[in-house]
Amino acid sequence: MKWAIRALGWTIYILWLVVVVFTVTAVYSATQLRIDFGENPRTRTSGGTMTLLVPFSIDNKGFYDISDLNITTIVQESNGALVSNSSTVVPLISSGSKVDAAHNISITLNKMTPASLSRLLFNDTEFNVNMSLALKYAHVIPFEVSTEIKNFTWGAPLCNLALGDIQIIEPDYNTTHVRAILPLCFENHSVFTLNGTVRTVIVNTLDKEVGGSTTTHINVQPETGGPIPLTVFVSKDYGVLKEALLYFEFPSVFSYGPKVMPID
Repeated sequence: MKWAIRALGWTIYILWLVVVVFTVTAVYSATQLRIDFGENPRTRTSGGTMTLLVPFSIDNKGFYDISDLNITTIVQESNGALVSNSSTVVPLISSGSKVDAAHNISITLNKMTPASLSRLLFNDTEFNVNMSLALKYAHVIPFEVSTEIKNFTWGAPLCNLALGDIQIIEPDYNTTHVRAILPLCFENHSVFTLNGTVRTVIVNTLDKEVGGSTTTHINVQPETGGPIPLTVFVSKDYGVLKEALLYFEFPSVFSYGPKVMPID
């Protein structure tokens, strides 16, 4: 009986020793982990999705493997509306190895509600960004850390959208129509190029379409803007013009319309 008790005591002692050594080496390993995010993120647009690619590297100099590393970024408007929920997973970073990867933050504008899309296309706004990092040491010990960035500025691609004074071109275009020029003004505050078209329809005060549909090609680089002349062929008996309906089509980023703009 005494030998059994003594053996049990030694077993408990050895187990505690293993736990202590594992804990100490795990804590030490945590101090040897290096995670660096690149300073030059890139943007990519395709199929209506804008993606911010943030390069990062993980250097595991500790004693244990790191598994199930998950970087998640949640982007919300200031009113709480969800803009993006993006995750990047690295299944395994072996002890003594380094992994280079990229965290992709994707925003699909065409899948947003009309209200959210309208706010983001025409008005600069601010986002709240929450980024979290979770992983496991030695496939056992969980670790998680998060940070929040408030007031992250979003630049609207069609900021300060406006129409200038309409101009009727003489002489007449033909026996039934005249040519009208509408200056389209806006500033592209986004990080992507607007390459696509805008289709214009003119409506008079009787709510009758009297001009269009005319399509104008647009190619506007970031931090640049209009005015861009929109040429519309309007029937001679157009009466009193009321508004222009604008339909934007940028295949790589978004489609939107109609945007109703008054004609003064």
